Amino acid sequence: MNPFNSCSNYTPARVKLCVLSGLTVALALVPEAIAFAFVAHVHPLTGLYAAFMVGLITAVFGGRPGMISGATGALAVVMVALVVQHGVEYLFATVVLMGVLQVLFGVLKLGKFIRMVPFPVMVGFVNGLAVVIFLAQLGHFKTPDGEWMSSMALWTMLGLIALTMAIIYLLPRLTKVVPSTLAGIVVVSLLVIYVGIDTKTVGDMASIEGGLPQFHLPAVPLTWETLQIILPYSLILAAIGLIESLLTLNLIDEMTDTRGMPNRECVAQGSANVVTGFFGGMGGCAMIGQSMINVGNGATQRLSGIAAALFLLSFILFLSDLIEMIPLAALVGLMFVVSEKTFEWGSLAALRRVPRSDAFVVVAVTLITVFTDLAIAVITGVIISALVFAWQHAKHIEVKIDRNSQGWKIYELHGSLFFASTANFQALFTPAEDSDEVVIVFRHAKVMDHSAVEAIDALAERYRKAGKRLHLRNLSPDCLDLLTNAKDMVELDVAADPHYHIADNKLG
Repeated sequence: MNPFNSCSNYTPARVKLCVLSGLTVALALVPEAIAFAFVAHVHPLTGLYAAFMVGLITAVFGGRPGMISGATGALAVVMVALVVQHGVEYLFATVVLMGVLQVLFGVLKLGKFIRMVPFPVMVGFVNGLAVVIFLAQLGHFKTPDGEWMSSMALWTMLGLIALTMAIIYLLPRLTKVVPSTLAGIVVVSLLVIYVGIDTKTVGDMASIEGGLPQFHLPAVPLTWETLQIILPYSLILAAIGLIESLLTLNLIDEMTDTRGMPNRECVAQGSANVVTGFFGGMGGCAMIGQSMINVGNGATQRLSGIAAALFLLSFILFLSDLIEMIPLAALVGLMFVVSEKTFEWGSLAALRRVPRSDAFVVVAVTLITVFTDLAIAVITGVIISALVFAWQHAKHIEVKIDRNSQGWKIYELHGSLFFASTANFQALFTPAEDSDEVVIVFRHAKVMDHSAVEAIDALAERYRKAGKRLHLRNLSPDCLDLLTNAKDMVELDVAADPHYHIADNKLG
């Protein structure tokens, strides 16, 4: 039984921790959801509704208790072009289709492939998002006219941020009765309200007052042209949402030494986005910043995510006036702490010790995450890692040369023969200089793909043209099925290697 799903773990102390952590997360969600709505050129409530619905559904049904989901910047930057060109109704339709695609991804059990993301890519992803979280807060240092703050306003903001961060870092040394993140927000808010400090508040961004989300069918024509418009955006948003969610799931798995369920998370994320699209939300996915707040508080159960979503809804329905009084400095300070704790500082020192290829992947994924988007960064990192892996293994193919009592030249092949090593494989042999009878032993080699089979065929043709007789030993029947030129040169010796099979699509 997963301890994070067990009802027996909900002791009064755990319930209190989860509820207070959920309140902290909800407070941090408000400015983020509003900011991302502005990025996507939609109403602030569109972002808040998405944070509530996606957060609630994934908290209840998702594959990673403790992970927080909502409207995110990674999705918002893709949505803006669609909204500007076609309007918000097309966004709602796109979010519905995005959710359907994510559900299909989970139903087909493709979520497990996220485990194939190399560790350097994970480090780059975490570091990149930490930088993105930090940079996202800098917009709060601007005036309504778009100018940077100066003089007293700037120093007031910085002082309140510093106070918030000090409380978050130092309070746990005195007591852990209340999450230090929540204490930081409450103390700074009370100070600003009762002392009358003039500084930016949540209300300066937008009003969060509203009612319950209402069911709403996207007002778009059900035509082929509509599908052509929304499908490309849906595919991109589905990919970004799943990549960010599953990588965040992996990160929390490592932090908590537990194992989430990626396929279940895919279905939950997709279902949440389908519902959100029909209730006027902008869709969403996992939020690494808020997830780090929650897990950092020790709230690794579903109740914390449920509480966060319900608190967010209560803010919209009943407490908008109070929430709008919270100084942005308190929330910015909280997110600065999240950014600092998210960044893998140890990776900076490790860059000197790890292979250069791994260091390059870490730096590349970090920079691409910051300057483009997460999906491109992760895909690029995986491709670079795969190419480096192929290149390194391509060099690890060699032969040991011997002669038997009859004077035949014997090549004993060692290593993996695949698309990247075929050129090196061909260079190991010298048909013009070899004896009339040549043996190649594959007992200690692995034939990995169809390119390898074609390389064996090509080598057989070289020996045939040189007038030499080639003997191929310890190749499995699988290889024999695919060979053409070398088929009659294979000497089967299945007993010597009974479990050896070629890895080729034709053979399943």
